[in-house]
Amino acid sequence: MARPVITFATDFGPAAPAVCRGVMFGIAPDANIIDISHQIPRYSIRDGAGTLVFALPHMPVGVHVAVVDPGVGTDRLAIAIRTGRGDVLIGPDNGLLVPAAELLGGIVEVRSIENRDLMLPVVTSSFHGRDIFAPVAAHLATGTPFDSVGPVVPIDRLVRIVQPVATVRDGGLDTSITDILIFGNVTFAGTPADLEEAIGPVAPGRRVAVEFEATDGRPAIREETVWAETFGGVPVGRSLLMSDSEGRLSLADNQGNAAGRLGLAIDRPARIVSA
Repeated sequence: MARPVITFATDFGPAAPAVCRGVMFGIAPDANIIDISHQIPRYSIRDGAGTLVFALPHMPVGVHVAVVDPGVGTDRLAIAIRTGRGDVLIGPDNGLLVPAAELLGGIVEVRSIENRDLMLPVVTSSFHGRDIFAPVAAHLATGTPFDSVGPVVPIDRLVRIVQPVATVRDGGLDTSITDILIFGNVTFAGTPADLEEAIGPVAPGRRVAVEFEATDGRPAIREETVWAETFGGVPVGRSLLMSDSEGRLSLADNQGNAAGRLGLAIDRPARIVSA
C-alpha cells in the first residue's frame, strides 16, 4: 500500500513543527509528511489561506494540516473538511481552510473535532497544533473513519475570509494588495482580463501606472511601469506589471524587492491606469 500523505503548513517558525511531526509519526510511522511552509506571516489567516491555495492542488490526495490560529483556546471550532477530490483538511474554523477546500473538488462534509480519543491525553489552551490537529490528522491518515471525528457542521456556517475584488471604474482598475511574496512581489486582486476590461489590450512594453493613495501616514505613490510577460522583460532593477503563476496581477522588480522599495503592505488600496 502507498504511504499515507500528510501535508503540513503553519506560522510556527522552526521548532514547533518538529514537535507536531513527532506526534504524527508516533501515530502514523509510515506517513509521508510534506512540509509546505512554516514561515507563513504570524497570525495572517489570509496569507495562510493563499499558501494552501497555491500548494494543495499540486499535492497528492491526503490529509492536509494547516494552523494559523490567533484564536487558539477560544470557542472557535477545530474542524475537519472532506473534499470532493478525497482530501481531508484539518485546522481551525477561521477561514484558513475554505478557499483551498473549494479548489479540491468542493466541500462535501465538515465535522467539528470533538473525539478526545483522537487527541493527545492532555489538551492545552495554546498548542492545538500539537494536541489536536496533528494527532487527528495522523489517525485519519491511518484509516480512522472521518465520521468518528465529531458532529457534522453545516457547510454554510463555516467562517469565510472576505476576499478583495477588482472593480473597473472610469478607465482604470480599482484593486488592493492581497499578498506580498518573499521576493517582494506584490499581488493584487484581479486578473489581466480585468485590467484589459479597464484599459484595453495589454501587450509587452505597454506603459501603465499603479497608484497608491496616501494612507495611515504613508504618502501617495505613483509607480510608472510597463506590462511584461517575464521578469527578464525589463532591465535588472526596473519594475514590471505581469500575470503571476496563479493568473493574478503582480507588480515586481526584476531581481529586486518592489514592496520593500515602495513601502507597501497587504490590504493597501491601489488603482491601475494607463501611463
